Amino acid sequence: MKLGNVLTAMVTPFKPDGSLDLEQAARLAAHLVEIGNDGVVVAGTTGESPTLTDKEKLELFRAVVDAIGGRATVIAGTGDYNTEHSVHLTKEAEKLGVDGIMAVVPYYNKPPQEGLYRHFRAIAESTSLPVMLYNVPGRTSTNLLPDTVARLAEISNIVAIKEASGNMDQVSELRRRTPPEFMIYSGDDSLTLPILALGGTGVVSVAGHLVGRRIRAMIEAFQKGDVKTATGIHLELLPVFKAMFITTNPIPVKTAVNMVGIPVGPLRPPLSEPTEEQRQALQRVLKEAGLLD
Repeated sequence: MKLGNVLTAMVTPFKPDGSLDLEQAARLAAHLVEIGNDGVVVAGTTGESPTLTDKEKLELFRAVVDAIGGRATVIAGTGDYNTEHSVHLTKEAEKLGVDGIMAVVPYYNKPPQEGLYRHFRAIAESTSLPVMLYNVPGRTSTNLLPDTVARLAEISNIVAIKEASGNMDQVSELRRRTPPEFMIYSGDDSLTLPILALGGTGVVSVAGHLVGRRIRAMIEAFQKGDVKTATGIHLELLPVFKAMFITTNPIPVKTAVNMVGIPVGPLRPPLSEPTEEQRQALQRVLKEAGLLD
């Protein structure tokens, strides 16, 4: 089962009044495929999922499936800290024709590992779709440990993890304890190449909004054994990767996408616009990368 190597966690376009812009979401998804992405993750953290209603999420899933379904992978972000709610949203997303779902480690309520296992098992059992786990302890305050992932990987449709712990030893343990076909995706653009070296599959990217084609070239070079070329591309893109996190994601990437002429609108509260200093820093990096005139 292939989900692709370069999946971008898509920002959610809003109109100037903050309402959902479904037409622009469809256009953005198509653009991301055109610039080298194998697919998109819709309504993840980068898509401001905590501010989206269930109705908005389902409308987004439908719009993106209509735009790129059949030619790129559409993964729906359906997980939250409530197991029953995650199951409900997963079932509704499946009806809309998405290709897979991504479920984040439940945030705020800090379940133990057994609770995490039961949470993800319940989601997987509610759907025939492939499931991608998402571990991001810096945001959720709970780390999904390799032992638990190994147990979950025994469930037939839990096929991947987006690993954003930043811990390369943990990635090594994941690779050591899961079957070879279990896909490990970097959750940080700047760690894609190291994770590929540890047996990873690719990246769920933020920078893929801007440099999807170059990220794809880096992964393809590595897979062909041309580590020197892959490293060169990684180093070339590193300033862009780092610029996407000069403040809370998705503030920088949404600002940058607007800057390069793709209107994706404002951020929803409680996120706020970048400072003037941050905006200028983004402009400098985009110009140096040849993304802005």
